[in-house]
Amino acid sequence: ARTHDDDAMPTTVKDAIKAFEAAKECVAAEAEKVLLYAQEPPIEKMDASLATLKACKHLSLSTNNIEKIGSLAGLESLQILSLGKNQIKKLENLDGVAETLEELWISYNLIERLTNIDKLPKLRVLYMSNNKLENFKELDKLAGLASLQELLLVGNPLHASAEKPDELGCEYRVEVLKRVPQLVKLDGIPVDVDEREAAKKALEEPEE
Repeated sequence: ARTHDDDAMPTTVKDAIKAFEAAKECVAAEAEKVLLYAQEPPIEKMDASLATLKACKHLSLSTNNIEKIGSLAGLESLQILSLGKNQIKKLENLDGVAETLEELWISYNLIERLTNIDKLPKLRVLYMSNNKLENFKELDKLAGLASLQELLLVGNPLHASAEKPDELGCEYRVEVLKRVPQLVKLDGIPVDVDEREAAKKALEEPEE
């Protein structure tokens, strides 16, 4: 989905970093927040230039045309990674930020599976609205993330096909909480005691 002139060369991460430095009058390698979102023409590839961002705690590459999560090696301080509104189909190359990443913002992409999410043991927040998640079983991959508190799934098929998914205690919310009981907030709505209890009960009951 390109909105720019197809003849235009994509912006490289290197050039985007240079433009960021010029606009902010800073050295990107020393910046804690590096904003490379909505480049014109869009960035299409995450490349090795990202490894220079040693001090970066919050990196935004949202609203570009990135199809693949590239290597995050070298981003040794990264806590928040924003990749929303791209063309990303799967979670990969997360090893480089496994020890530090606490928030992954990846809404409005094309992700169907949560494979490799377990590489992020410190993850607290996963914003994953408007992707292609259809199967509740995929959420089992989040069960081992003990720190995960907040999950956003609005606009995925498993949310869109649910009946009244925003109502406390509804079947959809209980289904998610059965698989990810550690959540404190689901789809922007705090998890309440009753639905947590309902999820626990549902797990104890043998499936028909």
